[in-house]
Amino acid sequence: MKIRDRIKDFRRVAADVLLPHPRNWRVHNDRQRDILRGILAEVGYADALLVRELADGSLQLIDGHLRAETTPHQRVPVLVVDLNDAETDKLLATLDPLVALAETDQTKLEELLAQINTENIALQEFLHSLTEEPPYDELPENIPPATETEEMYQILVTCGDEKEQREVFDQLTAEGRNCRLVSLS
Repeated sequence: MKIRDRIKDFRRVAADVLLPHPRNWRVHNDRQRDILRGILAEVGYADALLVRELADGSLQLIDGHLRAETTPHQRVPVLVVDLNDAETDKLLATLDPLVALAETDQTKLEELLAQINTENIALQEFLHSLTEEPPYDELPENIPPATETEEMYQILVTCGDEKEQREVFDQLTAEGRNCRLVSLS
């Protein structure tokens, strides 16, 4: 199968000149906005927005609406693609859901997260949430509800920093303890 390269240009343009796509179906909540602001503040732009050039020369967003909206007065990196309306619709419908189909290697994720330090509260909470169990309403329907609550005894250990927290966690899990990492502000 021959796969076409549809990228025709790379540019840096003011985000506020990019036209939002009228069929963009993604809705962004305040939490997502806070997390994006956190990662942009700590890392910056490390990915290009995806746009197409319309007949009048204007640029229409396909992917990156929230990034453009978050930094309207900044020049942002964009990949310009040569897609028609039908092809653009296919990308709008599939880009994010296709990424969401990826499965998680929990061990690699935990190793990666153990190396990340951030002062941004929204970003801290988001990174922590990546290792949490999904809420009950997101679990498969064939799991029966619990009929009895098992008695549990827990302990909270206060650590001086994230490194010490990770060391205590590793030590306890190596001993076979069921542990979770929690950061409280």
